[in-house]
Amino acid sequence: MKKFLYKYVLPPLLWVLIHLWCKTLRVTVLNPEMEEEIRTRPGKAVYTFWHSNQIFFFYHFRGLNRYTLLISPSADGDLLANLCGWFGYKVVRGSSFKKTYSGSRELVEILNEEGNVLVIADGSRGPRHQAQAGSIQLARITGAPIYSLFYDAHPKYEFNSWDRSVLPLPFSRVVMNIGPVITVP
Repeated sequence: MKKFLYKYVLPPLLWVLIHLWCKTLRVTVLNPEMEEEIRTRPGKAVYTFWHSNQIFFFYHFRGLNRYTLLISPSADGDLLANLCGWFGYKVVRGSSFKKTYSGSRELVEILNEEGNVLVIADGSRGPRHQAQAGSIQLARITGAPIYSLFYDAHPKYEFNSWDRSVLPLPFSRVVMNIGPVITVP
């Protein structure tokens, strides 16, 4: 029953809810030229953001059909993978935490074919807001630049979880910033 819910029921319901919710947000991008570069640039890149910021970014960059995400093979990962499919993302299942590296190998192949990947900088287990080595290793191996994405919202709800996930409340002001491009030798 849980598999059925995670695959067929919850993803479309959450997709509608997130769309309606995020349509009410007032978004300010501090450096719109960087956002335009992200949306239109050809070639490969690694885009990183904190685990606590994933709800908004999955919505904000939806439908571009250019991004692939690494998502855990857990049951919660099943729900997230199906939801991301509704938003138009490609998904690779794997876990760097378990050191299988199968997902990482697929991401390297995607980047070598001039694709783009979204990487949760602090991973699926944290520690919170401490970048793990995954995105840097992907950039080093493939020569892809790294773009760091950040946002905050006011008012917002912060979940009582390890990552303190941020949920902008309806009609919130969201301020998004894109850090300078990082190249790894």
